[in-house]
Parts: sequence; structure tokens; C-alpha cells
Amino acid sequence: MTDFFAVIDATWPAASTRRVGGFVIREGLGGGSRVSCASLEGAFDQADIAAAEAAHRALGQQPKFMLRPEDTALDAALEARCYELFDPVVIYTVPIAQLPQDVPPVTAFAHWPPLAIAREVWDETSIGPERQAVMARATGPKAVVLGRKQDRAAGAGFVAIHEGVAMVHALSVLPSFRRHGLARAMMAEATRWAAEQGAETLALVVTRANAPANALYRALGMAETCSYHYRREVTA
Repeated sequence: MTDFFAVIDATWPAASTRRVGGFVIREGLGGGSRVSCASLEGAFDQADIAAAEAAHRALGQQPKFMLRPEDTALDAALEARCYELFDPVVIYTVPIAQLPQDVPPVTAFAHWPPLAIAREVWDETSIGPERQAVMARATGPKAVVLGRKQDRAAGAGFVAIHEGVAMVHALSVLPSFRRHGLARAMMAEATRWAAEQGAETLALVVTRANAPANALYRALGMAETCSYHYRREVTA
């Protein structure tokens, strides 16, 4: 069975990781929650949680933990420590053979390294240099998908492959070009590129709060495979 959390780690990698007690601590360098959280890899006790907190602070990070479905005991322990829950996330997957790969002409194309116009789209949609640096760290097959509308760059996304799974990250469309089919075309191009690379499954993660994105992925036939959320230390 595919370990989609391993796929996330490989296609959206932290700058470094270290083992502290029962936890893996990720160093994110500002790249977001996925690359700066702790995840449980074994048994834990309260001393392990305290050690993980100290490791986060040593990296200049707010203590933050990823909670997967099997982490109920840790979830309860963090809640008891007044950690707040945030960003419930869905992992969607679908066999690539079930997805459309027909891309309207001059609408989306895959390339690497990122063109300056793709970086400009990300910058305008709050996917800044720190998150773009995460993409550069991925070591497997990878591509940027640039979306075009009205003869200009209007969207950008990142796709990378690990063990036959192509995972899409940082798919973003400029606000004035949303709801016009561009994200769907970009997903078709990501699928086409992934199939060309030999991937068998397409996957992505999205917050439950992002209703338009959830609706799009379900409309494409993607199914919810797993979910997780984070807890972070509340600061005064």
C-alpha cells in the first residue's frame, strides 16, 4: 500500500530532518507547515513532546505537530497541553489512467527549471521564495506547470514524482483568472506530464477550507484517500 506521507516528504522536502525521541522534526526555513512540523514515528511520552518543542525552538520554529489518523493518543496529549488545531487537510488520489490529458492549445505546459513568469505568479499568490526553495530541493522527476490565459501567464503549479505517484503542489491561479477552467487545464497538463514520466497515480493535498479546490478535485474524479491536521503551540 502506498505511503502517501512518504510521497509528501519526498516531493515537498524539508531542508533537514532530525530524530528526537519518538518524533521526526523537520526544518522548514519558512516553507510552510508541511516542512516545519514534527511527526510521530514511534512511541512517545511527555518528555518526548518537551524535547520536540525544544528542537523546534532551536531551529527558530513554532512547535508544530502533524496528526495522522493513527495519532489519536498524541492528538489528545497535545490538546491537553492547549495546542490549537489548525488546517485540516485532505489527501486526494486517482489513477492517472482515469484522468483527462487533453490540454487546450497554448493553455498550459510543463517545464523545469521554473521560468521567471511562473515565479511571478507564485509571488503574486503568496507562494514566495521560501516555498519555491522547497521545490528546488525535490530530487525526483519534477516540473512546473505554467497556465496561460488571455495571452499571459495566469497560473503556476508544481508536480513531482516519488515511487510512481505524481503529487501536485502549489497550484495557484491569479484571482482575476479563476473560475474560467484554467486550473482544470493545468491539472490535465500535470497528468499528461506525469503519464509521460511513467507515474501511475496522481495525488495532491488541500485544506478542507478551500471549497473551490475541493470541488474541482472531486469533479475530476479524485477520491479522498486520507486526511490529517496540525496542532501548534499557542503563543501569548
